[in-house]
Amino acid sequence: MNYAQAACQALAEAMRADARVVALGEDVGRGGIFGQYRGLQQEFGAARVIDTPISEATIIGAAVGMALTGLRPVVEMRVVDFALCAIDEIVNQAAKNRYMFGGQGRVPLVARLPIGIWSGSAAQHSQSLEAWFAHIPGLVVVAPATPADNYGLLAAAIQCGDPVIYMEHKELWGLEGEVPPQHTAALGKARLARPGTDLTLVTWSKLVHGALAAAGEAAQQGVSVEVIDLRSIWPWDRDMVLASAARTGRLMVAHEAVQAAGFGAEIAATVAEELGIPVRRAGAPRIPVGYARTLEDAARVSAENLLQASIQFVSSDGRKRSIA
Repeated sequence: MNYAQAACQALAEAMRADARVVALGEDVGRGGIFGQYRGLQQEFGAARVIDTPISEATIIGAAVGMALTGLRPVVEMRVVDFALCAIDEIVNQAAKNRYMFGGQGRVPLVARLPIGIWSGSAAQHSQSLEAWFAHIPGLVVVAPATPADNYGLLAAAIQCGDPVIYMEHKELWGLEGEVPPQHTAALGKARLARPGTDLTLVTWSKLVHGALAAAGEAAQQGVSVEVIDLRSIWPWDRDMVLASAARTGRLMVAHEAVQAAGFGAEIAATVAEELGIPVRRAGAPRIPVGYARTLEDAARVSAENLLQASIQFVSSDGRKRSIA
């Protein structure tokens, strides 16, 4: 099935199993703009799949109230860019309630905030803001790269007792892949996407596929790249990343988000402090995403970018005996 269908199936199964699970947001009744809610209102009714006004602050605010009174809302923001209209409800209400009230209140909501460049949609619809939310204590941040993980991680997010910022990619909805029945994926656990020996490449979301393509090409040039799909931005799988980087002796972190102050810096700093090995980052330039295709491409991190960076990194480090 595809990425959207996998998420829809996970949500449907959660709603059948638990009457406390509800969905709300703009256009969810007609299936969502990417088909990620298709058929749910017909099965569960308008009282559990709730169409809302065009007011992001109202949507998240209502979901926080629902969660505090015992429901498990799944909130649709359409794209992460629109969630900025609800940042107070996310950062000052959902994230902080459990701490400020000594655990008396819990906010088990899932906010679906799709990230990434959306072709031809320009600067206000193409941002990757995962580092913003990883910075906020109290939030769990997730970024699935495959249909199987969009199924397994959404199911895990709905079961989480804390607010989850669930960041699907705007250009992965049609991606098809095998989704094993009852596939599970734990929050905070990365996936080894490709083993390697010369370089550890850590990434997430859509760029996982670019990293795998780059690793395949690098292998033809004699460079073995290990690819880790982080899956959860916070908490992130320090153990897997550190173990891999210790084996390969080099780390590169890549993300579609702007490189400056991106979450890759946290991973790179941790590995440098813990292991003292060479680290590199690959991210977007600090520019808005342009509408024109040439400007949009200038903001993308491509498989070719990652290939060149990987080859250069291993070549310049001096610890690779020969590169074809």
